[in-house]
Amino acid sequence: MTLPALLGGPPVRPQGPPTWPQWSSSVASVFAQLVATGDWGRYHGPHGAALMAALAESHGTEHVQLCASGTAAVELALRGVSVGPGDEVILSAYDFKANFTNVVLLGALPVLVDCRSDDAQLDVDQVSVAVTDKTKAIIASHLQGGLVAMAALRELADQRGIAIIEDVCQAPGAIVDGRPAGAWGDVATLSFGGSKLVTAGRGGAVLTHRPEVAQRMRVYNQRGNEASPLSEMQAAILLPQWQQLDVANQERSAAVIEMRGLPGMTLFMSAPRSVGLDLAVDFQPAYYKVGFWYSAAEYAGLSRERFCQALRAEGIPLDSGFAGLHQTHARRRFRAVGGLPQATRACASVVMLHHPILRSGPGPGIELRQAVDKIRTYATMLRDAQPDDLCGT
Repeated sequence: MTLPALLGGPPVRPQGPPTWPQWSSSVASVFAQLVATGDWGRYHGPHGAALMAALAESHGTEHVQLCASGTAAVELALRGVSVGPGDEVILSAYDFKANFTNVVLLGALPVLVDCRSDDAQLDVDQVSVAVTDKTKAIIASHLQGGLVAMAALRELADQRGIAIIEDVCQAPGAIVDGRPAGAWGDVATLSFGGSKLVTAGRGGAVLTHRPEVAQRMRVYNQRGNEASPLSEMQAAILLPQWQQLDVANQERSAAVIEMRGLPGMTLFMSAPRSVGLDLAVDFQPAYYKVGFWYSAAEYAGLSRERFCQALRAEGIPLDSGFAGLHQTHARRRFRAVGGLPQATRACASVVMLHHPILRSGPGPGIELRQAVDKIRTYATMLRDAQPDDLCGT
């Protein structure tokens, strides 16, 4: 076996990771139409309305508001359910930083609960312990190919009169507990950022079936013009991508199946939580990132950071997971429920594969396995190498 690329050997993917977004004839056609019609420069036109209709139909909801980013979408969602000073918002300690920041921005207190041990998603059992009479909302984020147990969370929230904000920024088109991800929450958020599965470089959307929530978001966002707009040009290029999302997600899922059973890399696996649900039909992840639990013990104690660095040198886009919210914010800014052991574990051991490689041609799982085997064979050398000994650093 040849040396790992980080030690001077040939990389498994000499062409490197795929670029994103990938070329699309349907998107290219839209750009040509935008130039011909002048719609690319209009405040209002047919494209935003068409995108909102498609999103509403996909999620079985009535109210859709387009906005400038997923982060802006979460802020609008929080405002829509009337989160404000003195309120508490429950979210996982292993979550995207902007969700925490948005709660603080509105003067509310983030309440951090643990994640699950199988796929690092929000642990609904821990949510039930965290609820107080100040709890106004729960943020449930589907992350890194995992799925929150939404049926159980919906039942809990309904019993306690608490709103759910379902963050679908990493999971557009996923199915959870037999329904589209985003159809469970009082409000759902989407992101169309530059790295996302459906992208316009920037952008987002908020969806809700509650008219009073939609009205609050409209009132906040409308200031003579929209404070957080999505342009007609962005809406136009998003629509064909959304229409092709199901097929693309199926291709990504097929590639992920090839990545099961890798040594020291345990794939996130969300299991059914409700009786009578079919794992093959009622749980369909969307892989913006593919999450794994990394075991350094399988690689002679090779650190997670060096392991990811070695895979990137092979042309495989692997990175460390999130830094924990409980580890990156001052203790006075949040309330933690319990010791958060799984979130702490996730912060130390999750690695995530970026999605473009899943549609880069046949065999991405084979390439990943080849790269992992090289690194495992030479793990001791990689562990003990000094920075000056590494290639491309």
